Amino acid sequence: MRFKAGPEHSASHLGSGAEVLSTPSLISFMERACKALAEPLPKGQTTVGVRIDVHHLRAAPIGAEIEVKATLLSIDGRRLVFWAEAFRDGERIGQGIHERRIIDEDEFLKGLRGS
Repeated sequence: MRFKAGPEHSASHLGSGAEVLSTPSLISFMERACKALAEPLPKGQTTVGVRIDVHHLRAAPIGAEIEVKATLLSIDGRRLVFWAEAFRDGERIGQGIHERRIIDEDEFLKGLRGS
């Protein structure tokens, strides 16, 4: 999956650094690539992220194209574990493990409302 690092993805936009791809944005790109692998699910089900352990290895400038490759490592009931890697111009800039859970959307939202 490919993403373009826009100004809204910069560390400075988040108030934490320079005009480079922020770690939270890198994580978001990785999560989106993993979620895409988990789809499609039966109607009414989706996945939510529950754990992430990412190493942001190298900076990427704003405007760069970021390629994220995700691999499903394991399925244990509703638990999905992924390996994700992010690249800029073929050079790895990030890597890590991401865990998602399959949920029933209505039940999940009902639980949030306390109903």
